[in-house]
Amino acid sequence: MSIRTILRSLIIIIIIASPSMAQDMEKSLNLDQMINEALKNNPEYISFQHQWHATEAQIPQAGALPDPTLGFALANLPVNSFAFDQEPMTGKKISLMQMFPFPGKLGTKQDIADYQAQVVGKQVEEAGNMLIKNVKSAYFTIFILDKSIEIVERNKGLMQQFVQVAETKYSVGKGLQQDVLKAQVEVSKLTDKLISLQQKRTSVALRLNTLLNRDINSPVPKLADFEPTPFQLSIEAVQDLGTNHRPLLTSWQFMVEKSKSATKLARMNYLPDISVGVAYTQRNDLSSGMKMYDFFSTEVNVSVPLYFFKKQSKQIEETQLTANSIEDRYQQVKNEIQFQIEDAFNELHKNATLIDLYKTGIILQATQALKSAQSGYQVDKVDFLTLLNNQVTLFNYETEYYRVLTDYEKALAELEAAVGVRF
Repeated sequence: MSIRTILRSLIIIIIIASPSMAQDMEKSLNLDQMINEALKNNPEYISFQHQWHATEAQIPQAGALPDPTLGFALANLPVNSFAFDQEPMTGKKISLMQMFPFPGKLGTKQDIADYQAQVVGKQVEEAGNMLIKNVKSAYFTIFILDKSIEIVERNKGLMQQFVQVAETKYSVGKGLQQDVLKAQVEVSKLTDKLISLQQKRTSVALRLNTLLNRDINSPVPKLADFEPTPFQLSIEAVQDLGTNHRPLLTSWQFMVEKSKSATKLARMNYLPDISVGVAYTQRNDLSSGMKMYDFFSTEVNVSVPLYFFKKQSKQIEETQLTANSIEDRYQQVKNEIQFQIEDAFNELHKNATLIDLYKTGIILQATQALKSAQSGYQVDKVDFLTLLNNQVTLFNYETEYYRVLTDYEKALAELEAAVGVRF
């Protein structure tokens, strides 16, 4: 085969190689379906839900009265005979005692349990949002790895063609050996990069299957192309959304309210609890023939907070300090969330600008440069290496475009998690 024939074949390959990526024939994964699958099957998220329902079950328990005490007794039984008909005060006694916390205590305890359930409920929402973010991150990472693998394979194919051309030219004395060696080195570098990309894809696919609770070795097909998700909100609007909708922040708000109720309950512990009891004593008629009547008794007991200076006062001090700590922590969490929103928002807009730059500027210019090189090569005004470099440059710009596109979607996922709202 002549050099001219090889060169013509190669230029046909280069011209046919479109800048746009070939459509993948495999069935693509649907991101929304994967998110729903993760929310349904992820063991850690399901565990959070069970914990939430467990705390909800504690609410009615906190508002319930203490269990009453049922008692049985033998009263005044003489030890000389152990007879029930010897002494008039001997009897068999059954009693029932119920303790009633001071009015308001049970309601406050129930409020504390209710706040705790709402705290855990918001933590479940937060865990769900983090799970969605992680699924999206794995999804878009697989997407950019697939695109990178595809582009590297194309570059490798072109380099292998160039090796053939360089070897043919060198064999007939029209080329340099250094061109052959350089092309071979480039092929080896691309092979190494391809292996690294495939290993990374395998690792991310394992991570995605773990999040979805699938078999860890389930195949993950190539992902379909997509357009960037539109986003038009201002930073002020996003910050407002975060203040009102971030589950983590709301959970800390409930923790603040819970701590206030705990302090309120501690103050109420100065107030006495009341126990009310009734008893019935059955007596036998005496052996002397004297008829004995049964007794009915009742009693009321009041707890006395005698050691308040060691117990109740210190409990109030403890709950107040805890409340102060939680309020400080709440403010810290609020500041951290505002930072997360600001950071993700800036990253999102940076990548949006780069996407527009690549689509309307860099890739368009690289495409025009390739077409110009193709035209120049056909009339022997551009050498083959220049033509090949223009094609490789375009492929590299396409890779960078897809990287920026996935970085944009990842930043949007970060922003959604920081705000607590899916856009």
